[in-house]
Amino acid sequence: MKAVIRVLMTVLVCGAGLTVTAPAAAGAVVAAPTVSVVAPIAVPAMIPVSGLPNWPVLSQGSNIGWPAATVRSLQYLLNAHGACLVVDGVFGLRTDAVVRSYQRAHGLVVDGIVGPRTWSSVIITVQRGSIGPAVKAVQDEANSRGPNSQGPPLAVDGILGPKTDAWVRAFQNAIAGHVIGFTEDGIVGPLTWSLLVTGEKPDPLYQSP
Repeated sequence: MKAVIRVLMTVLVCGAGLTVTAPAAAGAVVAAPTVSVVAPIAVPAMIPVSGLPNWPVLSQGSNIGWPAATVRSLQYLLNAHGACLVVDGVFGLRTDAVVRSYQRAHGLVVDGIVGPRTWSSVIITVQRGSIGPAVKAVQDEANSRGPNSQGPPLAVDGILGPKTDAWVRAFQNAIAGHVIGFTEDGIVGPLTWSLLVTGEKPDPLYQSP
């Protein structure tokens, strides 16, 4: 799995069997022992849901280490709560002010730092039929990962229609192949959001080069 989840790697399981011929009769030519080797078998590594990556921690500045789409998702989500941010992927003064205002209004620590508590509060669960900025965040996250097996980029139109639904399900299905207890249901809830904003690119949806 080409992703930040480095533990989702392929485990190679191999075995070898040694077969030795029975003793030959006196005077017969003794054949050399034969060795049979079982070819390696690729077994996908599985981790529990509890082993998934933590939410990103963002604050005013460059936020090196996180994709620009992560900041854009934050801006889209804040807009879904009534803000009017320009979605540019830059965590500047305006985004910082909106984050602090949101934290104050929702009983969170007002520090301008977007960590697990702020993410858990600001995300909006979406599914087929949903509309608005939160859906744009999902579509932008899908496109930010580059080419995938689901076809051309999605229109970032804020409408969770058949194509966006198909991508969400394909993303979830690819994750479910590595994570025990992860469900493919087409609903972008907390677990799916956390994997979107951390930049996961799971195989086979996104093949390794």
